[in-house]
Amino acid sequence: MTTTIGLIRHGSTFWNKEGRVQGITDNPLDEEGLEQAEAIAERLSGETWDYLYSSDLLRARQTAQAISRRLGMEIAGLVPGMREMDGGLIEGTNEQERVDRWGKDWKALDLGLENPDFAQQRGRQAIEELAERHPGKNVLIVSHGALLRHTLRGLIPGLDVNDLLKNTSITRVVKTDGIWSCELYNCIEHLSG
Repeated sequence: MTTTIGLIRHGSTFWNKEGRVQGITDNPLDEEGLEQAEAIAERLSGETWDYLYSSDLLRARQTAQAISRRLGMEIAGLVPGMREMDGGLIEGTNEQERVDRWGKDWKALDLGLENPDFAQQRGRQAIEELAERHPGKNVLIVSHGALLRHTLRGLIPGLDVNDLLKNTSITRVVKTDGIWSCELYNCIEHLSG
């Protein structure tokens, strides 16, 4: 039995464009983000999906709502385990502001950022739970870039996840006989043209 999970990064926000760390700050999509959400929804309308879930943060929920409307399916639930990593004291700052405030070695400081290993574990656990809840089904989850990259590292060791996930990209992973593999990574063909 094969279970397919479609992992979607939310649409763009003003803070994305400004290079600001969003973390768990509950920002809305900007106008382009709303258009991107409609574009991924249109793309997904040509595919078969059984369930739709979202992180509990607004930018992910707005993306999921566009998908929900286009596919005519309810959002099955909000999944706090799929929310973005907590950015601690750096939330709302861009790189120059961090350097100005804490120096060029700011990454070496304890600024309250969520531990990547913890984020990887909670993201993986959330995906595993949804896969167990819906065996053999096709499940969409709208989430966040940093969390998804760390989660994928844990779910599929050896997968190259160094490319930053683009807004409304879809990554498709499948679980067959207890083993996860990646069929599609960081695809934004719906945004071309």
